[in-house]
Formats: sequence, structure tokens, C-alpha cells
Amino acid sequence: MSFLSLLDPGPDAGLGALFASSFLAATLLPGGSEIVLAGVLALRPEELAAALTLATLGNTLGGMTTWALARRLPQKADTTRLAWVRHHGAPVLLLSWAPVVGDALCAAAGWLRLPWLPCVLWMAAGKFARYALVAAAVL
Repeated sequence: MSFLSLLDPGPDAGLGALFASSFLAATLLPGGSEIVLAGVLALRPEELAAALTLATLGNTLGGMTTWALARRLPQKADTTRLAWVRHHGAPVLLLSWAPVVGDALCAAAGWLRLPWLPCVLWMAAGKFARYALVAAAVL
């Protein structure tokens, strides 16, 4: 019996845990959803499409939660530190997967009131690419 089999309560629980860890990892809470994705794929490689979809969806929803919370914050006149994000707009959210700066970029996009649809699309693209690379490394 392998260590991974001890962690496997069933296919639905594994995918649910992946979604939850992906969501939480995209908020300001620490977490490593890549490890959960790797575990799910190691146990159930046939769940690749579902795992990539749920990880991307959860992580994007978590990022958009940060975006929405930051959007509710009052703006100050000084936005010089956010000039790069303002200049490049929503495409900077391709980097929303990156540790430390990713959460800050989501918050900056919300605080700057960047439009939600381009933000969610760029964010999802970046997060999907990261999870696809993790999946390729595991499989």
C-alpha cells in the first residue's frame, strides 16, 4: 500500500479537495495547490481534464475574489506604484499564478477598477498554463 493510496478517499473527494485548495491558494492565504494537483494526477491520471478544469476554475475564482475585495477599497490619489499594472492592464494577470506577486497583481487590478471580463480571461489563461505545466511534469 502506497502513501498516496492512504490519502485517497475517492475520486470526488480528491477533485473537491483540489478545487478548494486551488481557491484558497489564490487568496492571500498560503497554500500549494500544485501539490494537490500532482497527487490527484498521480492517483488518477484519467482525471486530467477534470483536474485541470477544477484547479483552474478554483484558482481563478480565488484570484477574482481578491480582485473584488480590492475593488471595494477606497482609492487614494497616489497610484505611482501601480503605474506598470495600469499601463499594461489586464494582460499582467497572466502572471497571477506567480507566488507572492500574483495575489498582489489581482488586488492591484481590482483596486485600479480594471474591467472584470478581461481580468478573468487573462487570469484563467495564466493559471491554466501553470497547472498544465505541473500536469505535464507529473504525467
